[in-house]
Amino acid sequence: MTAAVDTPESGYARRPGELLRAYAGLIKPRVIELLLVTTIPAMLLAARGIPSPWLVLATLLGGTMAAGSANALNCVADADIDQMMKRTRARPLVRHTVSTRHALVFGIALGAGSFGWLWATTNLLAAALAVGTILFYVLVYTLFLKRRTAQNIVWGGAAGCMPVVIGWASVTGRVDWPAIAMFGIVFFWTPPHTWALAMKYKDDYERAGVPMLPVVARPTHVSRQIVSFTWLMVLWTLLLVPAAGWLYAVFAVLAGGWFLFLAHRLHVMTRQGQPAKPMRLFHMSNTYLMIVCVALAVDSALSLPVLGWPPVW
Repeated sequence: MTAAVDTPESGYARRPGELLRAYAGLIKPRVIELLLVTTIPAMLLAARGIPSPWLVLATLLGGTMAAGSANALNCVADADIDQMMKRTRARPLVRHTVSTRHALVFGIALGAGSFGWLWATTNLLAAALAVGTILFYVLVYTLFLKRRTAQNIVWGGAAGCMPVVIGWASVTGRVDWPAIAMFGIVFFWTPPHTWALAMKYKDDYERAGVPMLPVVARPTHVSRQIVSFTWLMVLWTLLLVPAAGWLYAVFAVLAGGWFLFLAHRLHVMTRQGQPAKPMRLFHMSNTYLMIVCVALAVDSALSLPVLGWPPVW
């Protein structure tokens, strides 16, 4: 007979496997995957080669705990919104598979654990940056920006840029300009990525009272903003060329051109009143970030610097 675990606040008996899936849902593993993809290239570039496998594993584990903490606390704060949106109605707190109190304790414990783990296995700077990211995501983005301004994802998205800085700091013990350049790439990538999704789920966000840009602005304004941020992102990727190499430069230009083509096409179709298909750009944006990160990782592992980088430390 399968053992059952009681969840006191809900009054329901839940099998261990069911609870495991529920807690996994709280940390949003698909979001974490994307964050970790950006961490590894930052560590390779910081090391100008392949860093210690143990250091990479320790950083990824600590980063996963930090991101999981932020996401779980986000689920607690946004439970009312999630209940109103079709896209998020299956989340654990909406389905009552995890109690609010347990989710809150889980999120705080993950955050504390990430700090202790990163401090013990990497350094204090990386650990402090991880905690700062959690606090920014929950207190600044989730509790303040998200419900009050259409610029929510522009500034709140800075939290999603921090894994590259944490990865760099775990290797070097400091933050250098290539880490800031990588931060900028993800910073400018986030609005086109998120606004494309929000165009598709505009009615969901409007029903929940979340002022995402597609809710409060005309479609042509949204698509124009997507084009603008895409140009900023592609140009910003070139800042890393001196720190990386020609392989990275080639793929950054080619993938960036692809992204720009789709962004401009989305804007043209929107302006002409045709079906814009924003999800095509959304899915492509994930592929784009993967291509740029893999190219950077390979270039860094092969140590093919250009323009005199890296300097002698």
